[in-house]
Amino acid sequence: MTVDPTLAVIWACILAIGFLIYVVLDGFDLGIGMLFGVADSEHDRRVMMNSVAPIWDGNETWLILGGAGLFAAFPVVYASLLPALYLPVIIMLMALIMRGVAFEFRYKATGGYRTIWDLGFVLGSGVASFCQGAALGTLMQGLPIENGQYAGGPFIWFNAFSLYCGFGLMAGYMLLGATWLVLKTEGGLQEWSYRRIRPLMIVVSLFLLVGVLWMLIDYSHMGQRWWRNPEFLLLPLGGLVAAWLLWRSVDRRQELMPFWAAAAGFGLAFVALAFSFWPYVIPPSVTIYDAASVSAAQTFMLHGMAILLPIVLIYTCFVYWIFRGKATAEIEYD
Repeated sequence: MTVDPTLAVIWACILAIGFLIYVVLDGFDLGIGMLFGVADSEHDRRVMMNSVAPIWDGNETWLILGGAGLFAAFPVVYASLLPALYLPVIIMLMALIMRGVAFEFRYKATGGYRTIWDLGFVLGSGVASFCQGAALGTLMQGLPIENGQYAGGPFIWFNAFSLYCGFGLMAGYMLLGATWLVLKTEGGLQEWSYRRIRPLMIVVSLFLLVGVLWMLIDYSHMGQRWWRNPEFLLLPLGGLVAAWLLWRSVDRRQELMPFWAAAAGFGLAFVALAFSFWPYVIPPSVTIYDAASVSAAQTFMLHGMAILLPIVLIYTCFVYWIFRGKATAEIEYD
């Protein structure tokens, strides 16, 4: 049984790209789900749902792709993460199911029943976002691994830093959602969305600043690469540029730039996190080489991914192109 280091790096990059695409694409529609709860009217809520109706379930394809790829390419990671994050993962999946059911049923419901499904849509979006952030915060702190197996308890994720990351990701997703609504709506709802971008941007920036300082002080293994490689400081500088572009785009009432600037900020934060982890996939002890499956298995799966990944990418781009343009309240979701 041999592990090819090159294949391990290739698979790490493929999965990182897949998870980043998921975070950006499903992030904005989860954000819209949370913003849905504070919309001004039924008309605005219908427009918000219609802005993501053709694409929201396709966005979650990337989560499935990432999870399946992680199981096949890095089985040690899969076997270690699930025992540690079993509860938040199960809660997240239940929240996504509740959110999907609410999405389908609220169009058919009337009166008080519609309010129930609206609440399910908001709670499903918020809980799923929170669980993703809490899981990430737990992984950033590192997991106790002994003899290749998880050696901690089921509530390792229930701590201050993980909960903090959960709330931070919720704010980040709402920021993405507001920028998507700017792109896809017009009139009063678009102006409503513009007004929420800057407050959310300030909140997200504070979450990031405090989170980075917290990480550097309490979890030194995450900051060691930054001290040894100061060129990585270009990443936070790029984040400042993205923040400036986002702030300015609100003044200029640009429609496309806010979303791209917010997505770029997420992308840069993701890359910075990857550099902080590298080469560990479960800090501070399991590297991508330790966790990789045998080279024969990774080679076989790489051939399949070479066919599957372009198809998914092309389909995703095609769907977004077909459903470009402004959303309205009149388009019914079926």
